[in-house]
Amino acid sequence: MGLVAGMAGCLEDAESTPTSGGGDTGGDSGGDATEMETDTESEDSGGQSSYTIGMVDALTGSLAPYGKRNQRGKDLALAAINDAGVGSDDGQLDITVEDSESSNQAGVTAAQKLVEQNGVPLFIGAVGSGVSIAMYDSVTQGAGVVQISQNSTSPELTSRPGLLRTSPSGSAKGKALAQFISDEGHDAVAVTWVNNDYGSGLSGVFAESFEGDVVFNEPHDQGQSSYSGTLTKMASTNATAWLFLTYANEMTVMANESFDQGYNTGVDYYGAESTVAEEILANTPEGSLDGMKGITESAPADQENYQNFVSQFESEYDQTPTVWAAYAYDAVTIAALAIEAADEFTGAALNEVVRDVTRPEGQEVYSFEEGASILRDGGSPSDVNYEGVSGPVDLDENGDPPGLYQVYSVQDHEYEYGDYVTS
Repeated sequence: MGLVAGMAGCLEDAESTPTSGGGDTGGDSGGDATEMETDTESEDSGGQSSYTIGMVDALTGSLAPYGKRNQRGKDLALAAINDAGVGSDDGQLDITVEDSESSNQAGVTAAQKLVEQNGVPLFIGAVGSGVSIAMYDSVTQGAGVVQISQNSTSPELTSRPGLLRTSPSGSAKGKALAQFISDEGHDAVAVTWVNNDYGSGLSGVFAESFEGDVVFNEPHDQGQSSYSGTLTKMASTNATAWLFLTYANEMTVMANESFDQGYNTGVDYYGAESTVAEEILANTPEGSLDGMKGITESAPADQENYQNFVSQFESEYDQTPTVWAAYAYDAVTIAALAIEAADEFTGAALNEVVRDVTRPEGQEVYSFEEGASILRDGGSPSDVNYEGVSGPVDLDENGDPPGLYQVYSVQDHEYEYGDYVTS
């Protein structure tokens, strides 16, 4: 991968950005489809079909600041899909949303409800990587259900090829962060990471890739009122760079405590996508984060369907969307294209086609309506290549899409965006 000069963007400056966050054999999008055949297609009084799928999102808990953007992306996608109609009778797509409460166990409970009670053949979820992996391992795998994560980036998902996602793996981001911090002239870095699949996966890739010395590399728990012990240990090292792989609430506490101790004046701060959140800036003093830099997932700012998405989002919500809302939009659109392409509305049938409608061998389409038109004219799933509003999806054998990233910095207590990083 390499740094590529790009336009300064404002992809995430008005809406919260997220966090991220998994085995069976490749090519099996939702398990082996042997245990449960699900079918939640119904007809309304007018004879139209209604197709119900599920979504597990962080509506409450520590990841709730990130969950709301997914709902907005989901709602915009639903509007476009239902304007076009799904299936031969222009049916409607419905999504039943359950709350993960930002925890693994609640996520599993939500997934069980969708699969076992609601009978959905496909569900979208989740924000946190640990939640997505727990749901897949406990509920999805072997149940004949397709699972597509909208936001989980942990490299651990790659080891579960049946767990699909529309956001790219953090593996490329971890390598990019290592190269970026090295190129900035640092040969000693201290890393603190949130103690879950997201933090451990990303910190592991970073440590393996960094050319200098990782002199501190320890986890911290979520939801603590103080992280002074961790910060004191980091300050006792010879690190000239501190890398925070954590969430908005935790970063807020750390930034405030570091500012109180004056640590921010002696080292350079770095972060990933989860330390880009308006909530952080709103709850930290001016100057406490100035100069912080990092790498976050990005969207293709010059792509027409992304520009249309931004325009629609701003018109509807009076805010500029983040790329994470775009990932949610794409997850819903891919699900709808799979419904359109499948022989029947079951997990097994959707599993057969869900990857195909994203692959580069097909004709590029930039909306559900364009893809559905090809399928209704006799095209096969492999004749469709959905190019998402977040960029190319192209789900590979591990269920991973390619990634586009962007360098960000904090200047005058505001996020600014610069070069693009491609994987």
